[in-house]
Amino acid sequence: MHVPDGFIDAPVSAATGVLAAAAVAVSLRGARRELGGPEAHAGLGAERTAPLAGLVAAFIFAVQMLNFPVAAGTSGHLLGGALAAILVGPYTGVLCVSVVLLMQAVLFADGGLTALGVNITDMAVVTTVVAYGIFRGLVKALPRGRRAVTAAAFVAAVISVPAAAVAFTGLYALGGTTHVPIGTVFAAMTGVHVLIGIGEAAITALTVGAVLAVRPDLVYGARGLAKPLQLRTSPLAGPVAGAGEPGSGPSAAPGAGPRPAGARRSARRVWLAGVAVALVCAGGVSYYASTSPDGLEKVAQDQGIDAKAEEHAAKDSPLADYSVKDIADPRISGGLAGVIGVGATLAVGTGVFVVVRRRRGAARGDADTDTAAEATTEAGSAAGTGTTVGDAPAPPRHTPESA
Repeated sequence: MHVPDGFIDAPVSAATGVLAAAAVAVSLRGARRELGGPEAHAGLGAERTAPLAGLVAAFIFAVQMLNFPVAAGTSGHLLGGALAAILVGPYTGVLCVSVVLLMQAVLFADGGLTALGVNITDMAVVTTVVAYGIFRGLVKALPRGRRAVTAAAFVAAVISVPAAAVAFTGLYALGGTTHVPIGTVFAAMTGVHVLIGIGEAAITALTVGAVLAVRPDLVYGARGLAKPLQLRTSPLAGPVAGAGEPGSGPSAAPGAGPRPAGARRSARRVWLAGVAVALVCAGGVSYYASTSPDGLEKVAQDQGIDAKAEEHAAKDSPLADYSVKDIADPRISGGLAGVIGVGATLAVGTGVFVVVRRRRGAARGDADTDTAAEATTEAGSAAGTGTTVGDAPAPPRHTPESA
């Protein structure tokens, strides 16, 4: 559903650019909390969330290359808003999809540069907000468990795609450059994107279910569903394995439970497996993807929406149209372009999220410093007045008269 240049006029494109920039700014602030995790999870892998968020962006880029047939002469592909929101959180999800759209527009001439605001608003903001809202409502209503999370992910993804189609119709009604009846555009866009939504839902549910089966604690949407681990001891039992490890035993934080041995190693395996899957999808499987136009392209061709479409400013890019320039073999050219795209998206995405994480850490460090300074000042004041913190009575002072 990448909107090219020329579909939407300049004023509406500019307005959506401002809206997209505001959404990204808000998401940067919200992502600091999501990447840090709730306090109950702060000790369990919070430092690993930035690379995992970068992986989600790279995975979405790779799977978007796998167009699947949905109707005669029409294909669809993953949008990714629902998947990103459930795996890493809605704010971080907006940033993940935005990074993907930016890389596609700049490197691969996919989605117009002047239409970047339209695409981010439609494919990143709308899909993520709609999907996560539906997902959270369903998770609260359904019985607690992994099956409920997977089912909620499926339904949320199904609805998010036609929601994006409706949003595009609204933008076209405001600033479309051709005169096509809005009712016609609405019927054509929602009809085909309902079918695409089923494919989106299948990919989203399978991916979320796979991560839940391996490491449910890494799924943002499943946080709070698992019962906290408890360390049980028995007078007749010997020492509990791992009781002396950091993060376990009586000295552990209340409610945190023992930290699983090898947690970092397991997260690294998840990251490596995700990168491998993304590379295989983009570098190999993409060769067998459907070559039919996607839903928006097909509707634009049939209804004449593309009458004033403009050539992409990056049409001469060495990676335009997802192929490496001057390599004749289409399998090698497309596969290499996919691998480059995965690597570039992973690097840019991870870099963005690492910066966000560090800014959160710096802010928390400043807050801790201020709190410590206040405590020191209070203690010093208490010492000077002969009282202790908390208004406890001070010990009596001995004077020569009392001696």
